[in-house]
Amino acid sequence: MKTQKFTFTPIGVINSPFDEPVDMPIQSAAASGVTGTVEIYDEFAQGLKDIEGFSHIILLYAFHRSDGYKLQVKPFLEDVVHGVFSVRAPKRPNPIGFSIVKLVKREKNILYIENLDILNGTPLLDIKPYVPGFDCFTEASSGWVGKHKNSISNKKSDRRFIK
Repeated sequence: MKTQKFTFTPIGVINSPFDEPVDMPIQSAAASGVTGTVEIYDEFAQGLKDIEGFSHIILLYAFHRSDGYKLQVKPFLEDVVHGVFSVRAPKRPNPIGFSIVKLVKREKNILYIENLDILNGTPLLDIKPYVPGFDCFTEASSGWVGKHKNSISNKKSDRRFIK
């Protein structure tokens, strides 16, 4: 099978209080109350129509400060090696991240959000509405992460994925 190349154009930028990728929450579930904004570029602003009806949105973004990758890594939650596709580490073959955040309000092309675990200045690739009936599977298993469910809220990022 031939490998395809894709090019993505950012539709906006994510503004957060985190200028460095150290001591950040490792997931939006661990970022309760952290606020920020998403600025949607003018040429994409019409795509925000009706977004304010959703309490939560899924942000897809580029890990713009990630360089290179390893197929086996030690995630933030433990010091055991796992395959990169079983973790949410930023150093990936395609450095794409996602976060589910609370949508507080919209003012024109600016979205005010909470529970933010994203680096300031991150290029936004897409937004999708979070729909509990589509996106929540109560019977889902959490693999190796399940044993850490009570420690996620107090775990912060460290230097392990910085050059």
